[in-house]
Amino acid sequence: MRIRRNETTAALLFLAPFLLTLAVFFIYATVRAVYFSFTDYDLFNAPQWVGWRNYRDLFRDENFLTALRNSLVFAFVVTLVQTTGALIMAAVLNQRIRGLSFFRTAFYMPSVTSSVVITLIFLWLYQRRGAFNYLATQFQSYLPQILAFLAVVVVAQAIQVLWERSRGLPAKALDPALLVVSLLVGVALVWVATATGYLNPREVADVDFVWLQTRQEIPSGAPFWLRAPVPLVAIMIQNVFTTIPTFMLMFLAALQDVPKSYYEAASLDGATPAQQFVYITVPSVRPVTFLVVTLGLIGTLQMFDQVAIFGDAAPLRSVITLAYFVYNRMFPGAQLPEVGFASAAAMFLAALTLVIVMLQRLFLRAEGNR
Repeated sequence: MRIRRNETTAALLFLAPFLLTLAVFFIYATVRAVYFSFTDYDLFNAPQWVGWRNYRDLFRDENFLTALRNSLVFAFVVTLVQTTGALIMAAVLNQRIRGLSFFRTAFYMPSVTSSVVITLIFLWLYQRRGAFNYLATQFQSYLPQILAFLAVVVVAQAIQVLWERSRGLPAKALDPALLVVSLLVGVALVWVATATGYLNPREVADVDFVWLQTRQEIPSGAPFWLRAPVPLVAIMIQNVFTTIPTFMLMFLAALQDVPKSYYEAASLDGATPAQQFVYITVPSVRPVTFLVVTLGLIGTLQMFDQVAIFGDAAPLRSVITLAYFVYNRMFPGAQLPEVGFASAAAMFLAALTLVIVMLQRLFLRAEGNR
């Protein structure tokens, strides 16, 4: 008993910093926020009890409804894209290819880079004369060369495959060795055609797409709850770019435990790579998929830092999310803080996150039991 008491005391001493931090910055802060959500409080005057008024006023506030719409669209689109992209990337990097360590490191770099730095870089890319619009202009200008290159590659590949099969040799449509030859032929012929003047870049106007300083929403004909402002779409692209590598590592770790014999048996039965991915890879990583989707939903519903940085370069209604709405009402600049109203929005965000995570848990569990 004495040894057990000593071990318990030592464990509590080691846990004391964490428990103290948890008690002060989570439990106490949460209780205070719940209390403030039922009051009219501005940090300078005593809180005045108002009951459910703050919660009722939330759904009368146009900015809150816009923030709710933006958060739901952001969470659904980004979680879906980043989960799918991470799984596909992990499946590719799980193959035995040369330079695998280099590719794994290179693909993971965006996740270890500061989100503020990445956001500032994307702000530059999204300028009206930035890299994205420049690349779009060049694509339109060199579209004849691109189409000609693709056509030559397809024709060259088809000729090689038919020739090999006519000789009685097995040749797949996308045989790697033949595809390399087709690509080289395509590059050579397009270069010759361009150098001799048969193919010339087109004269096109510079792409002047407005990424940030706009309130335009896409798709324009969709209902209010399905439309996404263009600046919010720009943030989605950046967020997907930075989060896919992290989730890729989780899927990659899960794929290491999938027996190679499954894929070998499927190959012997004639299963294509796509069928192996759907019927072996996806079911095998279902527990990790649940983790990735859960983390993705929590992270996207509480998106703040990237929105806060983009906020100065785009209209507020085009980028506002629930987390940024809470911050904007809590620290409104020269105006008095609306602590009670912001606390009510924060409690709604917490409840919404919990409900969505529980729903997706029930959905994935139901899918797994089929």
